[in-house]
Amino acid sequence: MDVVVGIDVSKDQLDVHVLPSGESFAVANDDESLDELAAKLLSLKADIVALEATGGYEMLAAAALSGAGLAVIVVNPAQVRAYANALGKRAKTDPIDAEVIAAFVAATKPAIRPLRDEENRALAALLARRRQILAMIAAEEQRTRMALAKEAQKSIGRLLAALRRELDSLDADVDDHIRKSPLWRVRETLLTSVPGVGRVTARTLLAEMPELGSLDRRQVASLAGLAPWTRQSGKWKGKSLIGGGRATVRSVLFMATLVACRHNPVLKAFRDRLVASG
Repeated sequence: MDVVVGIDVSKDQLDVHVLPSGESFAVANDDESLDELAAKLLSLKADIVALEATGGYEMLAAAALSGAGLAVIVVNPAQVRAYANALGKRAKTDPIDAEVIAAFVAATKPAIRPLRDEENRALAALLARRRQILAMIAAEEQRTRMALAKEAQKSIGRLLAALRRELDSLDADVDDHIRKSPLWRVRETLLTSVPGVGRVTARTLLAEMPELGSLDRRQVASLAGLAPWTRQSGKWKGKSLIGGGRATVRSVLFMATLVACRHNPVLKAFRDRLVASG
């Protein structure tokens, strides 16, 4: 039987559960403890190590354990919690969560994909910060329409100017990051040759879906959360829906499609056929 390790991650601690032995223990979430954990898991001949996505706290552990030669995956916490509910496990503590993560992976056997390397993570962080700045600009522009006092309008104007300078600076940082990699430059050029795909869309795909070149179109659609779910029971048939997957990729592809459908009659006709078929 495969040796499966589930790890529940918090800011300061990792709770670990090993199947099938049932061994449980906790270690600190720092570099020194991670080196010791990697050595222990290698001695146990762990076949797969699963960590739950925890707002970025899992990245240090995932990178360290993967770098030590262990097969590491980061699992969706919503799927793990749904699995726990299906088993009737209502209690929620860190050691229990680690056990549930291990059981979930042992039962579902998810595919192991290569983790993003340091350059991918850095690009993804820059693009995430760019999205945050854009959201702040949109919020301040909305406040401009509602501000009546001239002093408030001036304050909003100063902040908008600062945010737009920061956006320009981030774009320059992203440009520098892309120029460092000849492979990324080639892939960006290839992606932007598709109607409707601009630099932001291409760079989001490079950062958030680095395995793009090794997947077929159905796998890409599923990973981006664009594969429709069939809703049918007996004679009842509902509309197909999309969801899940990598929300950031799905969002940027949605915006790119809106732009492309306005200018490309072939894509617009394809979109209309999809809508007509439900």
